[in-house]
Amino acid sequence: MRTLLSRLAAILVAACLLLTGQALTAPERAAAADPGYLMVHFTGEGATNQQMYLSHSTDGLHWNDLNGGGMVLRSTVGTKGVRDPALVRSPDGSKYWIIATDLCISCGQDWNAAINNGSRNLVVWESTDLVTWSDPWLLNVAGAIPDGRNAWAPEAIWNPETNDYVLYWATNVPLNGKTKHRIFYARTSDFRTITTPQLYIDRPGAQEIIDTQIIEVPSGVGNYRYVRASGDGQITLEGSNSILGTWTNLGDLSGIGLTGSMVEGPMWMKFNGTNKWALYLDQYATNRGYMPVTTTDPSNPASYQQLASTSYNMGVTKKRHGWILNMTAAEESRVLARWPNTAVQRLQSFNFQDRYVRHTNFDVRIDPNVSPVEDSQFRLRTGLAGTGTVSFESVNMPGYFLRHTNYDFQLVRNDGSSQFAADASFRQVAGLADSTWSSFQSYNFPDRYIRHYAYYLKLDPITTATGRSDATFRVTN
Repeated sequence: MRTLLSRLAAILVAACLLLTGQALTAPERAAAADPGYLMVHFTGEGATNQQMYLSHSTDGLHWNDLNGGGMVLRSTVGTKGVRDPALVRSPDGSKYWIIATDLCISCGQDWNAAINNGSRNLVVWESTDLVTWSDPWLLNVAGAIPDGRNAWAPEAIWNPETNDYVLYWATNVPLNGKTKHRIFYARTSDFRTITTPQLYIDRPGAQEIIDTQIIEVPSGVGNYRYVRASGDGQITLEGSNSILGTWTNLGDLSGIGLTGSMVEGPMWMKFNGTNKWALYLDQYATNRGYMPVTTTDPSNPASYQQLASTSYNMGVTKKRHGWILNMTAAEESRVLARWPNTAVQRLQSFNFQDRYVRHTNFDVRIDPNVSPVEDSQFRLRTGLAGTGTVSFESVNMPGYFLRHTNYDFQLVRNDGSSQFAADASFRQVAGLADSTWSSFQSYNFPDRYIRHYAYYLKLDPITTATGRSDATFRVTN
């Protein structure tokens, strides 16, 4: 934990930057932020693992899975799978974007199809608070590249020289007689429209490059303002003083025993309050996920050190190619409140005990033998309307809650509005038919309760014994 003096110094740095109108760059924000790191990542193959997951750390080395290790965002567009996310914060901190590869291996597409005829789109989400996210949209980045065959591993960095973002990714495309992945870039201000893609990084001969990530380095550290790490047969380091300028090869990490045949997906993280970095590398060859190496000079390959396995802990879920954000105290507070490790539970009907509340095509009913069982699993969150209420968030459609509209129930994405919060919040009370069970009273229509009628969920006033039975449920695993 930092001393009070260092905290005050960090606050003064941030205040001076804001007063002078200068945007906080990534390193400055890391120095000004209270301890707290957020990793966005995927966890493996298959439709469930190729979604968005979050992990949190207080020291950058020991990670805890948020949301009980469950997904936090699910793609409903394109291939309906996402990998390789980047989490982008605007310079003024007013917006955030997650951009990810539109790819779902082993759930409709194999590697050969993904390489030669994959999605040319990226998947994008947007937020203003880091916890309530928009519906995802597709951003076509490779469609304008002649014979571009996919779009993988997107990253983005704010470029003060052009006052917008440089968005860069890998595309497999025939060029100069070679079909291989190369890095392309385009400029964007909103991740909805882009400039015409341009070739950014091309390695000699048949050598491919897929993963690359750029960081900005504070003045006084090394000889370059920007350093990038790339997976190109090695983990190659390059330096430049301009994002779109000339880059100098600085060497690779083979000297510490890490080659491209072992690791990929380089992911930078600056430790808060100090000029020290971790470069996380995905141990894809041994299927073990991320491991960190550390340095005090990202531009110097000889300065990197592997850590003893006992000095870090990646948590329960496997961490695959992602992004780490240094959070402010306010961001950290919001994130931890939004995704605590709340248990996964089901709602069992009192008078039809073989049936459970479930969603199907976003409608809500009670059914026996629910398949997949995740359709009947929810997290009973602290109510969106506040303390003393509960809200039901779907496990396999995170961000979607049980909500009543015109007294009927559907599974709906939280739009962050006060009306949604009221419609999706309930008071858990003693069961109307059996006090050892539970009933759920509407927050904004307190004379009405959740009940099933003809197996569909309704919001009704309860006046009969049948109604009391229909409105009684057991919260169970």
